[in-house]
Amino acid sequence: MAVIGIEELNERLLPGQTIAGIDLGSVTIGLAVSDLSLRLASPRPMIKRKKFTLDAIVLLESLARDNVGAAVIGLPVNMDGSEGPRVQSTRAFVRSMADKTDLPFVFWDERLSTVAAERALIEMDVSRKKRKERIDSAAASFILQGALDRLAGLRRAHAGSADS
Repeated sequence: MAVIGIEELNERLLPGQTIAGIDLGSVTIGLAVSDLSLRLASPRPMIKRKKFTLDAIVLLESLARDNVGAAVIGLPVNMDGSEGPRVQSTRAFVRSMADKTDLPFVFWDERLSTVAAERALIEMDVSRKKRKERIDSAAASFILQGALDRLAGLRRAHAGSADS
């Protein structure tokens, strides 16, 4: 397993593989997966956290079902760009995953992803109780969609420079 930059992701994926988005919380893990065209993020059921070994097993089983070739994990940097304890916890989680998988991970700035997810759920008139159940996976979708949009931009730029 390696931590890679978003710029390396297109070369790492094999045909037919998807990309996962992960919103790592202390109680739950939000999960989303791309479509095969790598254009659209869709939420998956959240994973209730127990202990790392069990969390890793459930997460990796879920990623295998969706033929995931890489994971984009939200990095919860502070609004001023500084890194606090939650960033350290996320980095430690990814380091611990290195023993369990060869999947590459991409860190993605997740500032305001939960806020955006909550607003979207409110606009869809999702009840407060159901929002609580869906917020982490919705946030994972926002994280992943941002990465997918960036990948699409990189592909367009690469195609444009290849045409020159």
